[in-house]
Amino acid sequence: MERSLVILKPDAVQRGLVGPILGRLEARGLKIIGMKLIQMDKDLARRHYAVHKDRPFFSGLVDYITSGPVVVLVIAGNNVIQMIRTTVGKTNPLDAAPGTIRGDYAVEIGRNLIHASDSPENGEIELANFFHEDELLHNYERSTDRWIFE
Repeated sequence: MERSLVILKPDAVQRGLVGPILGRLEARGLKIIGMKLIQMDKDLARRHYAVHKDRPFFSGLVDYITSGPVVVLVIAGNNVIQMIRTTVGKTNPLDAAPGTIRGDYAVEIGRNLIHASDSPENGEIELANFFHEDELLHNYERSTDRWIFE
């Protein structure tokens, strides 16, 4: 079973889009196994975005993600990485299809509302920065699971 980290960025929180975005993820049948509201500090932000450390936009990215509260979640399921990324839409909202989170709610790449892990390997690395294993509810069952999964 794959796991993905999802971050609802400061623009999503400030614009009051946490509920609608979570609703879209849940309506898709995705299972949230961990969630919390945090104020990310710069050290955590640098670790999270370390893959971009040599890019010219790195310091702006760190400044932005630490500028307000974020909601971090762990979502688990079969093919969850692809499902989430399809639901979220392309990184640049101008390229994101209508019906995706970014296609419907975002306008600029620097304020694209949401982060989602891009691979199962990165999902595991990223979620370890934000959650301890004992914070995740691995085995709870939802009454709807039998209607979502074969």
